[in-house]
Amino acid sequence: MTRGRPLRAPWAGPLGLHHPGDSVVHRLPAAAKLLLLALTGVLVVLPVGPAAAAAGLAVVVLVTARARVPWHRATRGILPVLVTAGVLAAYQTWARGPALGAEVALDLLTLVLAGALVTATTRADDLLAVVARATRPLRHVGLPPETVALAVGLFLRTVPVLVQVVGEARDAARARGLDRDPRAVVVPAAVRMVGHARTTGDALAARGLGD
Repeated sequence: MTRGRPLRAPWAGPLGLHHPGDSVVHRLPAAAKLLLLALTGVLVVLPVGPAAAAAGLAVVVLVTARARVPWHRATRGILPVLVTAGVLAAYQTWARGPALGAEVALDLLTLVLAGALVTATTRADDLLAVVARATRPLRHVGLPPETVALAVGLFLRTVPVLVQVVGEARDAARARGLDRDPRAVVVPAAVRMVGHARTTGDALAARGLGD
């Protein structure tokens, strides 16, 4: 508790969003979903206008509903995205007109929700297995694909740890009346993240993965 308020719940991160189910989206292979996500990313950058961007967002919303993914999972952490979309829309509206501003904001929301849909309907192990298979050609230049998949997995798992550590450091600083002092948040968070990195490195070395 911090001044009568409970500490924030840990953020699960992109690999903590999986919601088991038996929908058509759940049954699609992980590789197919990643390819569709990449295709979505290509399509949204094409200047097709706000109407098409809104249609794309509607499709993602409908597919998410069809997959029966709870909306609190699909929209977890959406507030920063909305703020970013609003800022981008305002700038593009000022620089190039309201049509492009609306299109950019809608495209960003489409990409974020599409990514959330993929992680909500696909197990993390399946996603990392696809990464390992896709990077097999790197074996010829001395980089094992398993190492690439491990690096991706560690990176994605570190993001929620960082968010949680910073949140806890901020709560602790607020409890001491130092919430306006950046050092009271940055220094403890940095120390804890260094400790987390050392612990992770020691665990990898113990398993022969230190190199």
